[in-house]
Amino acid sequence: MMKNILFTAMFLMIFVSLNIFSQTYIIDSQLSKMQWEGKKVIGKHNGTINIKNGTVNVKGANIVGNFEIDMKSIVITDIKDQESNAKLKAHFDSDEFFSTHKYPSSNFVITKAEAITGEKGENYKITGKLTIKKITNEISFPAKITFDATTFNASANFMIDRTKWDIKYGSGSFFDDLGDKAISNEIPYKIKLVGTVK
Repeated sequence: MMKNILFTAMFLMIFVSLNIFSQTYIIDSQLSKMQWEGKKVIGKHNGTINIKNGTVNVKGANIVGNFEIDMKSIVITDIKDQESNAKLKAHFDSDEFFSTHKYPSSNFVITKAEAITGEKGENYKITGKLTIKKITNEISFPAKITFDATTFNASANFMIDRTKWDIKYGSGSFFDDLGDKAISNEIPYKIKLVGTVK
């Protein structure tokens, strides 16, 4: 059994190195997930957001693809009081944040993947275009990616400056005298992508 696994892994590595291996994976929205965190002077909030769909194509050492994020699915997990939770959720949905009534989806397009050796096991540097509220900016971050003939797995931590997507509410960069009501411009995300061949 172990010999078969090793043989398969070596066979796949040879195919990738020779740019022969080619596979398209469909993102599994049930197994894939995103987590977010919003920080302010006197505390923070965190939660999840759903990935709707997407595809990843691996051809040799090249990885490209895209996936869609359901902005209406934002969940706040740290606030247990239902009324307070609903109030913050409505705030996130409003024009002061993500305007989900106008822009129900965001999108990330992977444009380049470079092999690296990361401190936490990351083996690729991903570069791509993130679109929120129809505003597109390029971002790059390290990721850990594995794949075989049937399954694609990726995990990464990355951070964005929300003001680049016109989300300026509570930002000390644009408003004075906010005091302890100031909200950090940086939003950290954790993402897990699982793709399978259909």
